[in-house]
Amino acid sequence: MYSELVDPNIFIENRKRFMASMDKKSIAVFNSNDEIPSNGDALYPFKQNADLYWLTGIRQEDTMLILFPDNPDKKYREVLVLVRPNELKEKWDGRRHRASEATALSGIETIVWLDTLDGLLQPMIHLADNIYLNTNENDRKANLLAVRDYRFAQEMKSRYPLHNYKRAAKIMRDLRAIKSPLEVAVLQQAVDITEKTFRRLLQFIKPGVFENQIEAEIIHEFMMNRSAGPAYSSIIAGGDRARTLHYIANNQECLDGELVLMDFGAEYGGYCADLTRTVPVNGKFTKRQKEVYNACLHLHDYAKSLLKPGITIVKYHDMVGDEATKQFLKIGLISKSDVKNESPDNRAYRKYLYHGISHHLGIDVHDLGTKTEPLQEGMVLTVEPGIYIEEEQMGVRIENNIWITKTGNKDLFKNIPVKAEEIEKLMKK
Repeated sequence: MYSELVDPNIFIENRKRFMASMDKKSIAVFNSNDEIPSNGDALYPFKQNADLYWLTGIRQEDTMLILFPDNPDKKYREVLVLVRPNELKEKWDGRRHRASEATALSGIETIVWLDTLDGLLQPMIHLADNIYLNTNENDRKANLLAVRDYRFAQEMKSRYPLHNYKRAAKIMRDLRAIKSPLEVAVLQQAVDITEKTFRRLLQFIKPGVFENQIEAEIIHEFMMNRSAGPAYSSIIAGGDRARTLHYIANNQECLDGELVLMDFGAEYGGYCADLTRTVPVNGKFTKRQKEVYNACLHLHDYAKSLLKPGITIVKYHDMVGDEATKQFLKIGLISKSDVKNESPDNRAYRKYLYHGISHHLGIDVHDLGTKTEPLQEGMVLTVEPGIYIEEEQMGVRIENNIWITKTGNKDLFKNIPVKAEEIEKLMKK
């Protein structure tokens, strides 16, 4: 399934960055995700642990990485642990990496098999004072199940109770938030595939098309361009369904006179694009639809102008909220009385814009990164204001992906049509 060509220097540099952040005389161990059973003898499609992938480029199950930069034996400062290829298992489930293939993907020279790990790991642990272990510290989701990282942490603490344990996730959050130019080059390929897909959709959408048919066109174009598939469940929401932020049923007909909101992105090389566009089903915005759309586009452009090193997400959201208040007054969604009577915790504009404007983007769609500390050069964030009007059964959202650099923001979606007139022109063709 994964046919992308990814530069292994990405992962070589990522490991250097992590090891430079470790305390002296420390070892770090990273695990792959579990294979998750569904029903009967079937498994859900395997998804690699994002931190392990960021460090190795390996997407195979039963994989581990050991980093020990102070190991006296240079050969074992970086060790990639893989499941040993098994001829019978491969007849059923497909080929597993050989050592040379794993080295080509990751840049790691020392490859060992999982069934030999115990004899290797224990002497290394005895040489270290600190052990970095990894857990899920994404603020959006807690792990309620005893996944592999947590089971491994308990096992290590039981076997080596007198070592000093440290959180790898704390380092990973800071490092993964800053994208290198090599990483952004891969992300740009995911964006370019998403652009081709959006242009295809503008020629496909018309009254009577079903949301699932639009989704099918997305998947087709992704796979034809060597994408691993959708970076997340595509949202194809016609009419009033666009007010449901994570609508994924995608099973209703798109009607003449409605708008259809499409939130989708390709995954390429393990990195995720994240695009939202809202277009008229019949190819022509009504006067009111265009008024709301242009207000949303104004907020989008205003938000992009604010994303600079030094601003915090909290401050940024407050400033976008102030501008949203002006726009919503202008298009008649709220009144001066509404604004006068609002409270800091329940601002008037939130009735029509009830989600955040930006999130970090990378290997995860909602990638690791700070909300409270100032933004830094190298971060990639979405910009996705929306306007959702229950009384008019309408939802509009516009989303691009922005890379913050020393010389200013770079809009990775800059070539994708966004103005109402551009969309109408392309749909007319």
